[in-house]
Amino acid sequence: MMPGARAALAGGTVLAAALGAGLAIYGTRPTGGNTGSALCAGAAAAVARVAPLARGEVAALQVLETPRPAPALTFKGPDGAETTLAALQGRLLLVNLWATWCAPCKAEMPSLDRLQTEMGGPDFAVVAINVDTRNLDQPPKWLAQNRIAALPYYADPGGRVLPAIQKDTGSLGLPTTLLIDSKGCTIGVMKGPADWGSADGKRLIAAARGAP
Repeated sequence: MMPGARAALAGGTVLAAALGAGLAIYGTRPTGGNTGSALCAGAAAAVARVAPLARGEVAALQVLETPRPAPALTFKGPDGAETTLAALQGRLLLVNLWATWCAPCKAEMPSLDRLQTEMGGPDFAVVAINVDTRNLDQPPKWLAQNRIAALPYYADPGGRVLPAIQKDTGSLGLPTTLLIDSKGCTIGVMKGPADWGSADGKRLIAAARGAP
């Protein structure tokens, strides 16, 4: 077996193990948070496109029957200055919360990086927000050591984002990922890791983006 094939197989094995662990951690608590809003009525078409594609590697995505405004989040951007989730509106966003103390998060990061590499652009972006609140030099080091190069570094050292997402989604752990349309409406929630860079993940993102 070639070295590259062995590496790919090993990566898949790690992510598969992480997915299994995620099922045990997250349980069955339903998605909670804000009720639906007329502001997000226009997201119904995206929901209809995405729902049939929540399968395979992204089968655990909870597609919302009633899209709702995404939570108001404030965090640090790649330049270290504070930014908001609202400031990133205008394109489809896959907002992922991760931490260096979360093994399933770290197993998932290469697939998110691959997704950003292959599909990121003016109409789609992966926004991976690190939620470590101690040893703040470690997350950037870990990303560099693991060659996660396509994802801009967003961070919340103040610990504000995680409780806001927990309140909005009912998620009990990490990673947690929100699929948010270009107008700032949440159309899906993933509680636990997924292989977002897989063919299943890319098909779902293309559908959410409105690509044929």
